[in-house]
Amino acid sequence: MTMTYHQPRSREEAAALLAADPSARILAGGTDLIVQMRSGRVAPGAVIDIKRISAMQAVQGHDEGFTIGAAMPCTGLKQSQHLAAAWPGVVEAANLIGSVQVRNRATMAGNLCNASPAADAVPALIAAGATALVVGPQGERLVPVEEIPAAPGKTTLSAGEFIAELRLPPRSVGGGDAYLRATPRTEMDIAIVGVGVSLVIGADGVCIAARVALGAVAPTAILVPEAGAALVGTRVDDTALDVMEAAARAACRPIGDKRGSAEYRTHMAGVLARRATIIALSRAKGEQA
Repeated sequence: MTMTYHQPRSREEAAALLAADPSARILAGGTDLIVQMRSGRVAPGAVIDIKRISAMQAVQGHDEGFTIGAAMPCTGLKQSQHLAAAWPGVVEAANLIGSVQVRNRATMAGNLCNASPAADAVPALIAAGATALVVGPQGERLVPVEEIPAAPGKTTLSAGEFIAELRLPPRSVGGGDAYLRATPRTEMDIAIVGVGVSLVIGADGVCIAARVALGAVAPTAILVPEAGAALVGTRVDDTALDVMEAAARAACRPIGDKRGSAEYRTHMAGVLARRATIIALSRAKGEQA
């Protein structure tokens, strides 16, 4: 089978090329796509490399927050001091993906579109309230990150659509976030459980907003509104943490496999949710970078 390789110079050109061939695939970092092609899981008639589109490999900060190009490597996120200061949990999550060599190519948008329930970047993005700018034949639309994965390996993107950038809101005064995961090994492994937490603490020390997201405990990464609601209106004390932890566990629908039983994943979801909340709280209070 013949495959065509394209290097578009604009979003519009990339969208047109993708719409012209139903089998075409977007190449950002390629750390998932190339592996899938070599294993025979996918056989695209065209590969559309978006790295030549300048905005795709940039991090931009502005009044509305931050935009991260879809082809921006995970390691590059650490070079943006403003992004790392505003959303340390998101940057840390992105830099747990694979090895250093993988992260030099891998992208958060690719991690999202691969639609693995255990993707590290996704719970942190969901907790942060991130959105994805989706480009396609019908134009552009903004979609909450939690609405992109549909099932393991599947997304809600329509034919001809791709993610051009991820958007993060500005960091609120009194805000903090964190991401933690459990893995059999400390490096080069897939999360058994991943938890992203973002919260905002008011001047009086009371939590005024909170989002808790879980990975690897359901067919997709999930936002747990009940866990966030358990923290709002409290000083994030032990009582609030107990309720939040219980809500996180109640939302779990994990599989059990050789890497971890369903019971273990559910238990660890609560443990990590508590720990991540404590880290996010410390950051919100300016006690931890």
